[in-house]
Amino acid sequence: MDPSPFVRLIIESLALKLPLAATKPSGHHVIHPSTTPSYAKLKLKSFPSQITVLPLSPASTDPTPPDSSAVDAGFHLDAVALRRLSAKPVTLHVSVFTGRMGHTCGVSSGKLIGSVQVSVDLSGTNSEARVFQNGWMKLAAGEKPGAMLHLVVRAEPDPRFVFQFGGEPECSPVVFQVQGNRSQPVFSCKFSADRNNRSRSLPSDFNLNNRGWMRTFSGEKDRTGRERKGWMIIIYDLSGSAVAAASMITPFVPSPGSDRVSRSNAGAWLILRPNGASVSSWKPWGRLEAWRERGPVDGLGYKFELVTDTGLTSAAIPIAEGTMSMKKGGQFCIDNTVKDSVLSSNSPIRGFVMVSTVEGEGKTSVPTIQVGVQHVKSMADAALFISLSAAIDLSMDACRLFSRKLRKELCHDDQESYF
Repeated sequence: MDPSPFVRLIIESLALKLPLAATKPSGHHVIHPSTTPSYAKLKLKSFPSQITVLPLSPASTDPTPPDSSAVDAGFHLDAVALRRLSAKPVTLHVSVFTGRMGHTCGVSSGKLIGSVQVSVDLSGTNSEARVFQNGWMKLAAGEKPGAMLHLVVRAEPDPRFVFQFGGEPECSPVVFQVQGNRSQPVFSCKFSADRNNRSRSLPSDFNLNNRGWMRTFSGEKDRTGRERKGWMIIIYDLSGSAVAAASMITPFVPSPGSDRVSRSNAGAWLILRPNGASVSSWKPWGRLEAWRERGPVDGLGYKFELVTDTGLTSAAIPIAEGTMSMKKGGQFCIDNTVKDSVLSSNSPIRGFVMVSTVEGEGKTSVPTIQVGVQHVKSMADAALFISLSAAIDLSMDACRLFSRKLRKELCHDDQESYF
């Protein structure tokens, strides 16, 4: 498998410095007159704008740049974007505002402090890293004369493998590797909704109850039509060997008195790889929980943990957690370089790992998956990420309100579908 060229344009070490005139001394400290938050809006040609919170730096002559252990923002450029933007330098626009992010009555609620522009020449960045800006810049045409913005803008090669399902995961499609305009089949899938799937292929020494992987249910939750369980998708390589799987290990059931899966009652999947040479037994690689969030945004909540190789009794490592719109869908992403990543500091996962598309509820979904090359040593490694992608996509259906019916491929023989 050959990867596709990608480049990450990274914006990091962002900080705002206000002039001394805007501060007043208090003892031996310099304090700012306001605790109003600040944020930056970043715009690159043909890409959606990004917004990130700006920390305030002490107004002093100290040239030391702010500490930064994670990326504040960034743009992912595939081969098509690189060809389009590499012909001549493009401009990164950074506008700085004070006030709260968002809009009120269609008008931005922030007040512009000023802006900077950074020229970015992307030619050759698919093979070598490049720094375009590193240091303080004066904010131009703003409300705060003398205000300064610190930022680092750099590009680095980030080759990835790109895969796409040839159909919806529940329809047992072929999975293709995509390289530009070319695509070739690399895996096939087999989906089943057998109530007996749960845990039957796991090794005998894997104790689900002791690990808390699985819960049992009784009463109303066990009635036909009030649970979604037993879903499993197996990924096969071109020789027909099973190389990865996603198994619904905890049923998706509605919370008492409702028709939705709540976080306190989340369903869960195990992402599995073959257990040695056996073709009928698996060992866990990761665990995905999913539920339906309440609140102003109807969202699919999720949490993914990595199961360590040190033993099944060890604590799992948090890898990804978030919410995406049930209506619009979104992206499931694992990337520990971004700000606010839930990856633990001692995680073996480094850099960009994967991103997978998820369509909204009721829409046709054929996921596209990008996986960083450093995380794929074999076809079996790639298959694990594809099975994880299938699990998060299928969770959109598993978290469908129980007052609504599922399509026939997702139903057991004794359940009704909406087809």
